[in-house]
Amino acid sequence: METRANRPYYFFSKETNMKTILVPVDFSDTTTPVLAEAELLAKALGCDLVLLKVAEPEPDFVGFEPGPQTVRATVAQDFRAEHARLDDLKAVVEANGVTATAMHVQGPIVEKILAQAAERSATMIVMGSHGHGAFYELLVGSITQGVLKDAKCPVVVVPAAGRT
Repeated sequence: METRANRPYYFFSKETNMKTILVPVDFSDTTTPVLAEAELLAKALGCDLVLLKVAEPEPDFVGFEPGPQTVRATVAQDFRAEHARLDDLKAVVEANGVTATAMHVQGPIVEKILAQAAERSATMIVMGSHGHGAFYELLVGSITQGVLKDAKCPVVVVPAAGRT
């Protein structure tokens, strides 16, 4: 990769037979630059985007099957709100001339990203990095790190704002 005018320049051609780019989003401040990079790549390579939001699984409660009704209602409300935001992102991407699909799934984040990449035969994953420090990564881990470790396709990591 080479940088031209503060924008990455990728050495791919449309003949590389790339069709689908998976774009995990979390609605944080990294979402906008991640989408911009994904759109740039999709246009350059003639790819479609799959926007993926992975919702955390419902918390387990000791002594309860699916969790108390109030928790389930709150989780369902949050899920609907995230789904609406995901549809809004899809509309923005499509208004910019890129074909997109929006997917909203629930479960362990790294595993779901990797599963969707395999299921969709993604030829690339474009995702953000929040740029937490090494101590945080050591204690908590990193979604980006987990995807990089086990992905079967190239992963483009877009750094958090202010980090290069």
